[in-house]
This record gives sequence, structure tokens and C-alpha cells, in this order.
Amino acid sequence: MPPLARAGVKGTKRKPKLDWRFVQRFCSIQRVLFPSWSSQNVLMLGTLVGVTLTEQLIIYQVGVIPSQFYEVLSDKDYGAFKNLAGLAFLLILLNSTLKSVDQYICSLMSVSWRKSLTESLHRAYFQGNVYYTLNVLREDIDNPDQRISQDTERLCKQMSTMASRLIISPFTLVYYTYQCYYSTGWIGPVSIFGYFIVGTITNKILMGPIVSTLFEQEKLEGDFRAGKVEHMRTDRRLQTLLRCQKSLMNKELWLYIGVNTFDYLGGILSYIIISIPIFSGVYNNLSPGELSALISKNAFVCIYLISCFSQLIDLSTTLSDVAGYTHRIGELREVMDDILRTHCDYDPASGDSYDFDSDKVHSGPADTAFILDCVSYKSPFSDQLLVEELSIKISQGSNLLVVGNTGTGKTSLLRVLNRLWEADSGYVQMTTCFGPRGILFLPQKPYLTDGTLREQVIYPLKEIYPESGSVDDERIIQYLELAGVSSLLKRTGGLDEPVDWNWYDVLSPGEMQRLCFARLFYLQPKYAVLDEATSALTEDAEGQMYRGCKQLGMTLVSLGHRSSLEKYHDVSLKLCGEGRWELTKLKEK
Repeated sequence: MPPLARAGVKGTKRKPKLDWRFVQRFCSIQRVLFPSWSSQNVLMLGTLVGVTLTEQLIIYQVGVIPSQFYEVLSDKDYGAFKNLAGLAFLLILLNSTLKSVDQYICSLMSVSWRKSLTESLHRAYFQGNVYYTLNVLREDIDNPDQRISQDTERLCKQMSTMASRLIISPFTLVYYTYQCYYSTGWIGPVSIFGYFIVGTITNKILMGPIVSTLFEQEKLEGDFRAGKVEHMRTDRRLQTLLRCQKSLMNKELWLYIGVNTFDYLGGILSYIIISIPIFSGVYNNLSPGELSALISKNAFVCIYLISCFSQLIDLSTTLSDVAGYTHRIGELREVMDDILRTHCDYDPASGDSYDFDSDKVHSGPADTAFILDCVSYKSPFSDQLLVEELSIKISQGSNLLVVGNTGTGKTSLLRVLNRLWEADSGYVQMTTCFGPRGILFLPQKPYLTDGTLREQVIYPLKEIYPESGSVDDERIIQYLELAGVSSLLKRTGGLDEPVDWNWYDVLSPGEMQRLCFARLFYLQPKYAVLDEATSALTEDAEGQMYRGCKQLGMTLVSLGHRSSLEKYHDVSLKLCGEGRWELTKLKEK
């Protein structure tokens, strides 16, 4: 299915909510966070389980101490009082330490989860042409960069705040249900469970609209930050975002009312439950001191059981956030998987069979880069063919110049060659690897990375060979001089001196193009594809760049308008519009 055809489902997508689709997406994310039983995230989670279980044992001991105080105070036992007070201080200190360790582990897990999930998204995002297809050709996913960075961070943070409470809930619920039954009979647990069921249903109803509204708010947040348009249009986006935020606040108000109501009602419910056996005469044989101690202990058990349920109800606000972020990240992963299945059978970064640790290339002719046989292509956004049935072979030593008016498909041809766009019909084969030892593309707008001057020149070799040692400084300086930007050595303070500026802000368009040619000279690929790569240079400077490329043995495929380029090429491909093209051999000059 064509990209735009799939994008047509945008308006029919279901609103995100707490449903089976959420469960599927959430489980899919958990498989990324916990890939194996021996993974670091599993070990941290296991540690958290041990800490929280120990913490709950201490909390129970702290909770029943007040009942023991009633007994020793009613008996006026000073020695027992001192021992009990010392034990209380020790337990409280231990409980505070365990709670802090609990919070610390949750924070570590949040960071580790973010690392695992973000790296997984990065692997898919930068595989093949996913990043290009996602940002340019697909319209059914908004703000992928925000989803990868901000939404991932928020999801992991929210899940980490829920982790300890969700982990310990089954243990505490079982234990305190038993204690509550032992203290009050069946009426206590039944009343509390019924109370929780009513609270859960109520909060589920109140939480439903929040998930979709949060999802929409995050989309509008991304749209607002991504806006690079005039003042008025940006303000309109801000107003839309603020309206969505107010709508979310209005819906959250009712959820907060429900959550807080059930929290406070729980305290009263515990005393109602305790009162039943007291007024029915079950404890008539106890003295006032013993009865006070018993009421204190039973109150703690009932209140803590209610608190366990109340905490789960309180998590509904966090769960609504988790659901919103889960849907956004899950949707992104599904779209990237779809792109990989349908578009990325070929990965230009790897050349399908290219190994950066060897000179291995495709099985095609050794002196050929591209073979096009009866290729017709068009823009993914149009049904009109740009070029029809183009047949050409780009071989080593035969420099090709592609010319034509604007809109005839020159740059589109490079996108087809690089498999960013699929050909409408015909056969396209890239028979040489993409990379420093094969084919390199130099666009009109240079790509500059962060880092030192050395990193600019050798890019992307540092990423490909992170373990490699120092590179040849003399060669780098030689090619900076050949490209006419040796002055950058003085401006930066040297090849390895860190810079505190943005290269795009400091360099002129011509300097940026020259620096990219220095990179090209250093990498010395067999083929250099130049898309208006000298547009910001004078004809003399342009000639210097082209002579440098030919001197270093590169075969050139150039797109340009200047007639002065002809002297550096052997064949001219003229795109005439309406699908027509002409192939001409240039005279030697």
C-alpha cells in the first residue's frame, strides 16, 4: 500500500483509551524493558520486591505498637514503656531507611527503563529509511521526536512511581484481608472489598475521557513546539493547546473529587467496621485498657487494608497518564514496524551486504554503482510521472551530470537511487555499498554534526569505528587546505579543541559546503553524488572542488544548473519534464 494511502486512515483512528489495545501495547513495551530474566531491569525489580516486602513487615510492627502502648500505659509499667519506646524509634528509623531505598530504586529503574525503551525506539527509527518515511512520507503519526524523547521519559517516570505500590499490593491485600477477617469477621473484608469495587468502577468512568484528552494534549504540545511559522499562526496553536489543557483539567476535576471522596470515606468506614463486634457484645469481657489496645490494633488493620485499596484507586490518575503515553509510544512502534515490513527491505546504511570492516560489496559488476532499467518514478505526493522508462548504468570512471528545470525530478532521481522513494515501475539496483568506501551523497544543504573540527571532517567514521585510534592529522590538514577552509584550524584552536558554538550559526553557506568537501576528500569514496553541492561557491571555487574529487579518483554524479560543470563530466542526463529525458555524451574539453 502506498504511504499516502495508509496515511488516509488518520481520520478514522480510534480514540486511545483503557482497552485491550492498551494492554497489548503496554505488554509490548514491558517486553522491551524486561528482555530476559537476567537483565539489569529484572534484577532491580527483584531488589525492589525484597525491599518493599521488608518495608511492609516493618510497617506492620510500627502499626501495632500504639496498641501495645495502651497496654503498658494502662498497667503503668515504666520498664516495658522504655523498651517499647526504644523499639518504636528503631523501627521508625529502619522504616524510613527502607522507604528511601525504595524511592531510590524506583528512580534508578526510571532511568534504566528510559534507556532501554529509547534505545529500542532509536534502533527502529534509524534503521533503513524509517526516519525519512516517518517524517516525510507518513502523515498518520505526529511528532515522532517528541514521542521518543519526552513521552518516553514521562512514561518511565510514571511507571516507576507506580511500581512499588503495584508490586506489594497482592501481598498486603492478602495479609491484611486475613487480619481484618480475624479481627472483625466476614463483615469487615466484604464491606471493604465492596467499597473498593464501587470506587474502582466510579474512577474508571471518570478516567475514561482523560486518556484521549491527554493523548491529544501531547500531540498539540509537539505541534506547538514544532511550529516555525509566523507569530499569528504560532499563537493560534497556543490557543488550541490551552483549550485542550483546560478541557483536560475539567475532566480531571471530577476524577480528583472521586479519588479524594473515597480516601476520606475510608477512614470512617474502618471505625464502622470496628464498631460492629464491639456493640454486638463480642468484647464485653475485656477491661477498658485491653479494649483500647484491641481497638487500636483492629483500627490499624482495617485502616491499612482500606489504605491499600485507596492507593490503588489513587493510582487511577497516574494510570490515565501511563495509558496516554503508552498509546503514543505504542502507536509509534507499530508504525515503525509497518514501515520496516513494507519499505525497508533494503537498508542504504548497510548496503544489505556491506560490511564496514571489509571491502565487501554487492554481487553486481565491480565497476558499477547503479543500474536503472526502464525506471519510471513520481513523487509520493503526486500521481504525475516525473520520469518515464529511464534506463542508465552509472559506472566507475564515467562522470554523470544531471540537468533540467526545477520540478523535472532531478533530486527525486537521487531519492529513487537511495531508495528513499520507491520507483513506480522498472528495476533499480545499487550494486556498490553506501558508505565511505562506496557511495557518498553530498546534499545542497550540508550536514554538520556536533563536536570538534576533526569530528566534522572524519564523520561518520567515528560512529562506525568507535574503538579506532587517532587518525592522520596531516591528511586532515591537507584536505582542509584543498577545500579552502584551513582557516578553521585557527578559529577552532585545533582539530580536537571543543567548540561552544553551533556550526550552522558560525559558518557561511560557502564555508559549510567547503567543509563537507574536505570530509569527502578525506573519506575518498569511489562515487560522489553531488546535489547542488557547490551552489554557494563561485565558479572558481567550484572548479577547485571538482578537480580535487577527480584527482582523488572519485566518479561523480552531479546535479546542477551551471554550464561550467560540463567540463568535469562525461555524460549528461537532461530531464525535460512530462516524463521525457535525454542522454548525451559530452565532448572532451
